[in-house]
Formats: sequence, structure tokens, C-alpha cells
Amino acid sequence: MTKGGMESVEVFTSEGKGRGLKAQKEFLPGDVIFAEPAYAAVVFDSLTHLICHTCFKRQERLHRCGQCKFAYYCDRTCQRAAWLNHKNECSAIKRHGKAPTENIRLAARIMWKIEREGSGLSEGCLVSIDDLQNHVDSFGEEEKKELRADVESFLEFWPPQSQQFGLQFISHIFGVINCNGFTLSDQRGLQAVGVGIFPNLCQANHDCWPNCTVIFNNGNHEAVRSMFHTQMRIELRALSKISPGDELTVAYVDFLNVSEERRKQLKKQYYFDCTCEHCKKQIKDDLMLAVKEGEGKPSAETVKEVIQFSKDTLEKINKARMEGLYHEVVKMCRECLKKQEPVLGDTNIYLLRILSIASEVLSYLQMFEEAAEYAKRMVDGYMKIYHPNNAQLGMAVMRAGVTHWHAGLIEAGHGLICKAYAILLITHGPSHPITKDLEVMRVQTEMELRMFQQNEFMYYKMREAALKNQKIHVMPEPSNETSPSLFHKKE
Repeated sequence: MTKGGMESVEVFTSEGKGRGLKAQKEFLPGDVIFAEPAYAAVVFDSLTHLICHTCFKRQERLHRCGQCKFAYYCDRTCQRAAWLNHKNECSAIKRHGKAPTENIRLAARIMWKIEREGSGLSEGCLVSIDDLQNHVDSFGEEEKKELRADVESFLEFWPPQSQQFGLQFISHIFGVINCNGFTLSDQRGLQAVGVGIFPNLCQANHDCWPNCTVIFNNGNHEAVRSMFHTQMRIELRALSKISPGDELTVAYVDFLNVSEERRKQLKKQYYFDCTCEHCKKQIKDDLMLAVKEGEGKPSAETVKEVIQFSKDTLEKINKARMEGLYHEVVKMCRECLKKQEPVLGDTNIYLLRILSIASEVLSYLQMFEEAAEYAKRMVDGYMKIYHPNNAQLGMAVMRAGVTHWHAGLIEAGHGLICKAYAILLITHGPSHPITKDLEVMRVQTEMELRMFQQNEFMYYKMREAALKNQKIHVMPEPSNETSPSLFHKKE
């Protein structure tokens, strides 16, 4: 079954997994298999005044809707593009007196679209909203309670003059949002800013070692007054060579966890048992739990103690990060590393987690040399664990490259930036803002590297002068969340 720009894929019934997507032709790494606009999408409650409600870009000055005083937009183009989806919402917010939560707003947007177009197949969709999985039958008591509260709030918000839907259908829509809501990120891809429904993407099954990745593209603001200006969409991109007839898979959770933990997470969030090759054979689990080999090999008891200490420390670190106590975080990381280093192997995930936090926070505090040392070890570990074309790996390598560059380690910095660029060209594509940023860094570090190779002494003199004259580029404040996960789960 193919429809409107979806000719290269088909929906099929996958054994034991329900529906899935299959390639109709060959794809190479970096190819866009399909791009899909959101069926409906909303900005998170906490960011409604900071993010454009049409293209989901973070902007300094946003225009506010004069009617409901709730929605914000980059400019008139984004505001005009939003009107079809915002018109009903706008009057409902005015009538209700305030905007409801993101879940209610997303459900309402879906219902208004159904009211306009019907619930059958819409243009470019392989499946209808009616046919999406809702997993309501698998809900636990707590989730059922939340569902009832959502349905109640929805009925209070839903205008009497709009089409009225039955309770069962409303529950279906909330179930769909619960297990199929896709996380939308800002233009740099670093912060989760909203949630959307993409029916075609929902058909792609999970694999812990997938052959595709999903990237959120916010449209192109340089293309003013063109259809691309606000054309926010997701892109399904190939990570490896895909042959016609191969199933297209994406990872719903980050790979950096042992198979048992990933399976628990998938069962809890998406209600299925993962049977992928990596989980069945526990591939890479040995690396993720590696301990020091050789003469002084630690006892099982010591390993257990150190891992427990690491878990406790990670909890304390999260608390300190929430409170912005970054020097405290660094102190805890150093203490933890001292305990881990004689016991854990260099690909052990507990060691890698501490190295990642330490390098990020030290960079923010501008202690670049120590940060670079930790970042290098983190990247060396990641390279042995992640798929070579993994977006999270690409972002980590980029961060390590920037840290080395700031530390004045120009050769290593340039090398890492080039490596990150090669990965992100495949995962994000050449026109994504983050890839463009990297291209600029690549050119800059290449120029500095040539200068360094010609005359080291002069390079350091010029670098010193430049740092005195300009404020050093401050790294972004460390975020308390890991990279946005693929599907948004209501907390």
C-alpha cells in the first residue's frame, strides 16, 4: 500500500509484531526514505511562550496570538501557516478561560482535524488514525486513572458546537498519544520541546540495532514565503544499506543499556517484549558490564559494590544538577571515577555515564583540559558500543571535538569534529542546522590546524591574544535530560 510520496515503502504484517514497514527499493546510508509532516503537534506546557507553535524553533522574540494570548509564532508566515490548526483551538481557549495541558491540546487538534477531514486515510498517510495502536487494554491502574482524568478534562475543554465523539473514541485517541507521541526537538536537536503524531512513522517497528533513524526537521527559515519556510516534518533516514523487501526499523530507546534493561523499558513504555537479535543474544552486554582484566582482576563482590556506588552517585548527581550545583557535581564525578577506574573496564556503561557528565559539566565551567581528557575516554568507549552511524554517538563526538578545540588541543579537536561531521551527514543530512554548525567548525579548525602545523609557537601566541580580546564561547548550560528519546511518554 503506497500513497502520496510514500511509494518507497509499504505496510506489511510482521510476524509476532503486528504491522511494520518494508522497503520497496534499495537505500544507502544517509538516504531519506520518507519525510512526513505531523498529523497534529503541540508545544510542551512549560515552553509555550519560548517556542514557535508552528515550526517548533526556539526564538528570541515571538509574536503572540492577539486573540487567545496563548499561541506564539516566529513571524507572520508561521502564524498564517498555523491558522487552519489554531482557529478552533483559539476560540476554545477563549471560551474555556485558559489553555489545557499539552495532552488535551494534542487530542483536541487531532479531533478537529478528524472533524474537517474525517478519520479515514488522509493524504500521504499509509494508515488512518482509527487504525493506530492505543494499548488501552494493557494500561495499569495508574494509567487508567490518568486516562479518565484526561477524558474528563477534554470534555470540559471541547466546545459544544464542535462534532461530538464517543467516550471510547476519545479514549482511543489518548491511548494513541500515550504510546505513539513522537518527541519534537528545537532546531539544534538538543532539547525536547513538543510532541506530535506521525501515523506513518508509527508503523516502523523497534530494533535495538536499527537500520533507520528519525530526525526532526524544523523547516527552512531562509526560504521566506516559500512552502519550506514552516514545513516542519520528520525524516526517516537509512543508517546502513537497505535492500528491497527489508523491514525498516528504528530504535525506540537508547542502545546504551544492557539488553535486560532495554527490554524492561520497552515493555513498560510500549507494551511489547523485544525479540531483536541484540536482545536475544545479549550482544554487547559483556562490553557494557566490562571489568578490569589481568593480574589484579577485581572480585565479583568488589564489582557489585562499585556498581552500587555508581548508581547512588548518579542519583546524587542528578539532584545536584537540578539545583545547578555544578562544582559539587564535578567533585562527585571525580570521587566516583577514583573508585571505578581500578575495577571497571573502559566500556562499562557506569564509567561512561560518569565520564559523560564530568566532561559536559567541566566544559560548562570552562575547565577544558580535564573535560577533554574525560570526553576522549567517553568517545573511545562509545565507539566500541554504538552503531557507527548513531545520532547520539555523532552528538557525543561533536561535543568532545568542541571541548578539545576549546582546550587548545587543535589536532585532536579537528579530528573529532571531522568524525562527528561524517556521522551527522548520514543521521541528520547536510541541510540540518546542527550539521551546518559542524561544517563551520570543521572549516575553522582546519584553518587553525594548518597554522599550528606551520608554526606552533605563533599559533599559541595568536590563540592567547584572541582569547584575551574576546569572551571565550561559553558552552551551553548542562541539561538535566539525556538527548530527547524517540517517542514521548507522558510522565
